[in-house]
Parts: sequence; C-alpha cells; structure tokens
Amino acid sequence: MTLTALPPTVSDDNLPDAAVAGVELHRYLGLLRRHATTVAVVTAPGQHGGPPVGFTATSFTSVSLRPQLVSFCLDRDSSSWPTVAQARHVAIHLLADGQEELARTFAARGVDRFADASLWRHGPYGTPLLHGVLALLICEVVQRIPTGDHAIVLGRPVSAEHRPGEPLLHHMGGYTALAH
Repeated sequence: MTLTALPPTVSDDNLPDAAVAGVELHRYLGLLRRHATTVAVVTAPGQHGGPPVGFTATSFTSVSLRPQLVSFCLDRDSSSWPTVAQARHVAIHLLADGQEELARTFAARGVDRFADASLWRHGPYGTPLLHGVLALLICEVVQRIPTGDHAIVLGRPVSAEHRPGEPLLHHMGGYTALAH
C-alpha cells in the first residue's frame, strides 16, 4: 500500500487536526523499524558539576562535507536533553558488532549509564568516551533546532577515529549484525 502525505509547503497552522497527525502512528513506526541504522551512542559532559549524560540515538547522519556537519536527534522530554541543550561538545560513538549490552544500557531509562567506570574514560572537552567502539567523533555543537517533540542537533567534527570491524545495527526493533 502506498501512503502519501501533504506537500511540505503546506503550513500545519492551516490544517485540520487529522491532517497534521500524518500517517497512522503504528503504520509510521512500522515503516521506521524497517530502516536499518548503525547504532550510535551520544555522550556529553555534565554541566555545572553534574554527571555526564548519554543516550542511544538511531538518527545519526552526515549532513554536509563543506562545512563538515553531522546531526542527531533527541527527544526534548528525555533526561539527557537539558545537558545536551547546554553542551558545547558531544561525543558520537558508532557501536561495533557485539556491543548490544552497551546499546541497551544507553537506551534504558532510569539507570546510571556511567556506573561501570571500566566502559568509558574522560576525553577532550570533558566528553565521556566509550571503549571498544567502531568509530568516534567528537563534535562542537553548532546549532540546535527544535522540531516537533525532538531537537535536531548539528555538530562540527573536531576529532575522529575509527578501527576495523563491523557495525552493530538496529533493525526491526532489535540489534543485529551484517550478514556475510
């Protein structure tokens, strides 16, 4: 079945509530579950002496090569948002195959994601850096764009590293690896 939405030039302010809602929520979520992504964990240093924050993000993407920009999205109701909203730098970690437990830890609510000090270290700009990841970008936050219930955060990479290996993927609500 093909589903269509209103053209992006139409303002939501002039639409009836049913049109603003878009596609039926379960159908929309079902479509998004079919989009396989590398699992990304974003971390930020604590603000004003507070603890660091981190979360699993399925919305990490490259935005621009000139200038170099990446983005991730974060729910503005999340416990991490107040810190990310003020952070000057963040670290974006692309998880490696086999790091499912780390992904679950940073996706869980109400847990101390940094309790196991053997999983991370302090990096430049105070950013918490996770051990054993496939790739790491430290970014200067250049813009935060409120969009619906989320914010799009744009970052300019200031440091990058990667190692050989396969990514941990998120697909159909679970973690998986590349099939060879």
